[in-house]
Amino acid sequence: MSQPRVFRAGEWNRIAPEDAGWSYVGFEVRTFDDGESLTISADDHERAFVPLSGTVTAVIDGKETVFGGRKTVFDGLGHTLYVPRDTEVTLTATPGAELAIASAPATERHEVRLVTPDDLGVESRGGGNATRQVATPMPPGFPADRLLVVEVWTPGGNWSSFPPHKHEVDRDGEAALEETYYYRLRDPENGWAIQRAYSPEREFDLVEVVRDGDICTLPWAYHTTVAAHGHDLYYLNVLAGPAAVRTLQAFQDPCLAELQDAWSDAPTDERVPFVPRYPA
Repeated sequence: MSQPRVFRAGEWNRIAPEDAGWSYVGFEVRTFDDGESLTISADDHERAFVPLSGTVTAVIDGKETVFGGRKTVFDGLGHTLYVPRDTEVTLTATPGAELAIASAPATERHEVRLVTPDDLGVESRGGGNATRQVATPMPPGFPADRLLVVEVWTPGGNWSSFPPHKHEVDRDGEAALEETYYYRLRDPENGWAIQRAYSPEREFDLVEVVRDGDICTLPWAYHTTVAAHGHDLYYLNVLAGPAAVRTLQAFQDPCLAELQDAWSDAPTDERVPFVPRYPA
């Protein structure tokens, strides 16, 4: 059985389902050289394209879509281009552009759709030192088959994905979802955060220091993240699973769930939101 695992920057190019030991989520980050193009043939997978930096041009059925434009993930909210199954796409980009590509097998074919920062809310979530900024370009209501995409920014010293929660069983209040956490730090050379994933019933406990470019695969387990003091953290979540209904329902660790009730009395961290809708 697969278990939560951290893949280190420089040691992975693409997380295929067989790498993670699961069935749905695929993820890679492509950096474009000057003049480079990438063609993805039509197949039975839907995809989400999220520029982490630079500008990307996609050609689908002869139609050109230009999207992205931020210098780093801390300079503005992201663009997301959704491309359904049975659709070929050719991609080019500005030199050095970084493009996250998420995929999952799909049964139904939906429409190509571009999500821009204008479509996203600048949302603060949590309270006190569990305050973070969240944008959800592909929420449960998005017209896709399985893919769900979330961007999260956490100021240094704060907790994120808190209270710890899991999504491994399809039941009332919880959904079975595979999930990746792809991390970037504002200070890529020195920045770090800590990822914890634990499962009391499996006697499993993973506590890992994560750095810029690392990725964590979470097939199950309660999980939470904390950014080191002074080191702002970004992570891109991609989720997909077998449920017929698109949902982000998660089950919180019952030992810690009540801590969320205290947020109503805790001031929101004044640093959040700290990423603007568009780059200055």
